Amino acid sequence: MKKTIKRISVFALLLVLMTSLSSCNATKNANNKQKGVIIGATSGAILGAIIGEKAGKGGSGKEGAVIGGVIGGTVGVLIGNKMDKQAEKIEEEIPGAIVERVDDGIVITFDENSGVYFDTNKYSINTNSQTTLDKLSDILKENPDTNVLVVGHTDSSGAEEYNMTLSENRANAVTNYFVQTNTLNPLRFSTSWFGESQPTHDNSTPEGRSKNRRVNVVIVPNEKMKEDAKKEVEEN
Repeated sequence: MKKTIKRISVFALLLVLMTSLSSCNATKNANNKQKGVIIGATSGAILGAIIGEKAGKGGSGKEGAVIGGVIGGTVGVLIGNKMDKQAEKIEEEIPGAIVERVDDGIVITFDENSGVYFDTNKYSINTNSQTTLDKLSDILKENPDTNVLVVGHTDSSGAEEYNMTLSENRANAVTNYFVQTNTLNPLRFSTSWFGESQPTHDNSTPEGRSKNRRVNVVIVPNEKMKEDAKKEVEEN
């Protein structure tokens, strides 16, 4: 596996952020119970990969917290192997993406140099981004026992309130593309956004701003994958 797929220690759970999830237009008809379990258990390490060192600040959403633990023991090993293979496939199919294996999940970061980006002040999915999202959609279809969180960010150019709305619209556009265009199950998806509040690079430079204009796609095991792994352990 390439260097971009890296493991982050479980001890990074200390970074747990109580941030909430807002369902996109495609999931607005899901009931509250479905929305509450839509992303499954994710860890503070995953959240740290999304927002860098600013854990605990900013963010928006309405549907509950992205918190939880890491699956241990033999069950965790089985799930980890499946997620490793999925991460490797993503990196092979989408070489520009930044792919990280974090605890039980996969964190994919797309910026302007890695396959999913937006024209200035726009949130429509352009042709190049469609190609990348189509490839990722195919992999998600091959691995149905996962849930997905899409997160939007902007740089600090422009008004803070405007950037928050722009990041919301961009995150929802990506989620809707997965669900409406590529017909993935809407109950697998949640959407969140942070505007300019979670930079991972220096906003005073053009290079830093281009890195901060990013979208994260987080993939985590769903309950079916966990239950299947438990049954496999019990049978062996």
